[in-house]
Amino acid sequence: MTTQIKQNGNQLIAYFIGRLDTAASIETAEAVKPLLEATKVEIILDCSELEYISSSGLRIFLSIRKEAAANGSKVIVRNINADIRQVFVMTGFISLFDIE
Repeated sequence: MTTQIKQNGNQLIAYFIGRLDTAASIETAEAVKPLLEATKVEIILDCSELEYISSSGLRIFLSIRKEAAANGSKVIVRNINADIRQVFVMTGFISLFDIE
């Protein structure tokens, strides 16, 4: 699992590449710390290369959303595949995030 964060103006774009499972969640949680500290930005979680997300991965997305709201930022999830969309629907995450 690889996580890359790039800045584009007032946007922070996090690219998730691979499988965000329990084993990868510790490293991923560390990699997304800049997103948790960002204020008044648009945070894009790009999932175009995310193959799988576990409950540990969902917790990371939820913590990003929680901190973003507290810091005046907005979170958008982009490019989720059908399997991940189904996980979002089953867990209710589909209503918590702006999905593009």
